[in-house]
Amino acid sequence: MKKLFPFLLLSLTWTAIAKPPVTSVRAVMNGFVADNVIAGSVTAVATKSKILSLETTGFANLKTKTTMPADAMFWIASMTKPMAAVCVLQLQESGKLSIDDPVQKHLPEFAGQWMVESRAKGKLILKKPARAITIRDLLTHTSGLPNTNSPRPESTLAELVMSYSKTPLQFEPGSRWSYSNAGINVLGRIVEVASGTPFAEFLQARVLDPCGMKDTTFWPTPAQARRIATSYRPDKTGKLQPTEVFFLKGGISNRKRTPYPAG
Repeated sequence: MKKLFPFLLLSLTWTAIAKPPVTSVRAVMNGFVADNVIAGSVTAVATKSKILSLETTGFANLKTKTTMPADAMFWIASMTKPMAAVCVLQLQESGKLSIDDPVQKHLPEFAGQWMVESRAKGKLILKKPARAITIRDLLTHTSGLPNTNSPRPESTLAELVMSYSKTPLQFEPGSRWSYSNAGINVLGRIVEVASGTPFAEFLQARVLDPCGMKDTTFWPTPAQARRIATSYRPDKTGKLQPTEVFFLKGGISNRKRTPYPAG
């Protein structure tokens, strides 16, 4: 699963609940750090009207032992996906599309797509699927598109999605669930075609700006970049290791890098 960088960054996660257990937040997060589940965190507990608690724990960088600052920014990876879905649903509300539209209605290159029937002795047998994939299939990870992203960080979204249209489906659309980065990237391209606006600009204008998400961006400024906490994932032994972010190769603020909706 390719992550987003051009990526979205969030400085805080807000949780609004009626009677938040403020005193337990730090203990819980410290437990995660102690158990080597995470390197560190920034947590906020808030009601609709005020922030009840803002806590930091652990480290922004384990190697340098940099403690986690309250204004740290994080790579949110596939949490970009629900934001892409919001963009699609906004376009449905405005009458620009229906989630039950065939994808080929908006992206003609998907007309006539093939599907894998069988694999045997190094041979791939193809057939036509019973029906075309729909936007709903993309939203629900039931399209049959593979879980792939891009072979090149400089690929445009249009180029990337064109390559998907030439890739055989893995199963009949709607017949089963299979996590797919490709499907979400196709959604982003549909947003571009239906709105006439690049995906990143549409997301900025319709989601990020209205929500006041000033520190959520595909291209962090140098000042923002200095606030980014290192991302980690456990290795086979359970030890946290820095996560390589494929799309950082070329500069953290490189605007030639395509913002992929899948994260």
